[in-house]
Amino acid sequence: MGKTLRLILGDQLNSTHSWFKKVDEDVVYVMMEVMQEQEYVMHHVQKILAFFAAMRNFAHQLTKKGHEVIYLNLDDKHNTQTIEGNIKRIITEEKIERFEYLLPDEYRLDEQLKQICNKLKIETSSTDTEHFFTTRHEVKEFFGDKNFLMENFYRSMRVKHQVLMQGSKPLGNKWNFDHENRKKYDGKLPLVPAIEFNHDVSALKEMIDAKKVKYFGEVDEKHFPWPLSRKEAIKLIDYFCEHLLPHFGTYEDAMLQQHISLFHSRISFAQNSKMIAPHEIIGKVLAHYDKNKHEITLAQVEGYTRQILGWREFMRGVYWAKMPEFATLNFFDHRGELPEWFWTGKTKMNCLSKCIGQSLNNAWAHHIQRLMVIGNFALLAGLNPDEVDAWYLGIYIDAIEWVEITNTRGMSQFADGGIIASKPYVSSAAYINKMSDYCGSCYYDYKKKTGDKACPYNSLYWDFFYRNADKLEGNHRIGMMYNILKKMNRDEINEINKQAGIYLDAINEL
Repeated sequence: MGKTLRLILGDQLNSTHSWFKKVDEDVVYVMMEVMQEQEYVMHHVQKILAFFAAMRNFAHQLTKKGHEVIYLNLDDKHNTQTIEGNIKRIITEEKIERFEYLLPDEYRLDEQLKQICNKLKIETSSTDTEHFFTTRHEVKEFFGDKNFLMENFYRSMRVKHQVLMQGSKPLGNKWNFDHENRKKYDGKLPLVPAIEFNHDVSALKEMIDAKKVKYFGEVDEKHFPWPLSRKEAIKLIDYFCEHLLPHFGTYEDAMLQQHISLFHSRISFAQNSKMIAPHEIIGKVLAHYDKNKHEITLAQVEGYTRQILGWREFMRGVYWAKMPEFATLNFFDHRGELPEWFWTGKTKMNCLSKCIGQSLNNAWAHHIQRLMVIGNFALLAGLNPDEVDAWYLGIYIDAIEWVEITNTRGMSQFADGGIIASKPYVSSAAYINKMSDYCGSCYYDYKKKTGDKACPYNSLYWDFFYRNADKLEGNHRIGMMYNILKKMNRDEINEINKQAGIYLDAINEL
């Protein structure tokens, strides 16, 4: 039998995969840094550096175990800068007789690799990444022609994998502990610092600058904080279990100016690059809970489990059920351009300044900052979901399209018309004030709908429902909003719409 070439993509760093169980001298692995992957969207500099550094470490570990690895740096003189070009060159030079790849999690790469295989004159095959709880199409098969509802899927996953179950019943006799979670941080508990690592990635930064890679955001290249190996990913989740899990659920939606992550694990980059698997994370969380029930309530554990076993798997399933059409959906026909301050954080709206500024500085924000501050404004302001997608995909270190676009175009922007969420996730300033300490030091007054220094969220909120009445009025989950609108007098509605129009016309000056 001749040589086999196996491709490993940058988000396929699963060292426990069956591919690596034994060393085979007839198998060559290839990993590559290519401009193709730097140019389909502009990325945050920390995202580029994290993937490159983690990939290099993964290749090094494989080599140490005896596997043959061809690793193409971005500045390698033999690098064609495309996946196809590099594969074809290596097949010729190494006299490869078979090509194999792990199934990509992005639709565009899946299509590209199928096309590459169709052109090759050797045997080809693909293999599962052995990372997720579900197959690509499990969500679609589960729902069939019915509406997709995450809660139903989540419950079925709990039963199937016997997670937080007592036989056929949920532990604690409840599936969902949302009412006990999601509280504003009250200062009663000390905030623990997030665990950070201390990598020097200055050589990598120098390389991407020399190659003129376009990026945005900030980085401390001498003290890079993200986990870049499986060992560090395990250390991160162990730290979460020990120090943060006891209060995770209670404050999972809370936002603070001086502490960006509160009790969140920040494991998403390590998980989405597959350095650590979801079943391992849940296993560690459940084991820690079993040993420490005197200090951790079931609500904390269920809240975290739902995000990984429920939401993450559900979003991936929706992605494979609805792509590529999903990427074109624009239910409200929104066409607005992203304000300039999405790239600088320089806006007088303190919540947006802090959340966008945090994202630019750290390539990370937690789900409520992404959904109910930044995404909320984007939807209320009628920004084009294509532009919103590209921004989210680029800025966050954990953003890979299968998880980004479903959360952004679907959950956040309701551009899918309700495939993922049963109502638009929008709010006025009252919610942001309730869940954060942003509003107290803001230029705008969160209590005012109109007039001098009225918070833009308030007029934009009511203007959003007013202008989209034909599409939303029949939605029973937001009927209350339309009942309130109907009780407003015409002068009040006109004032609100006028205020919203002023803000939208001067969106870059907000």
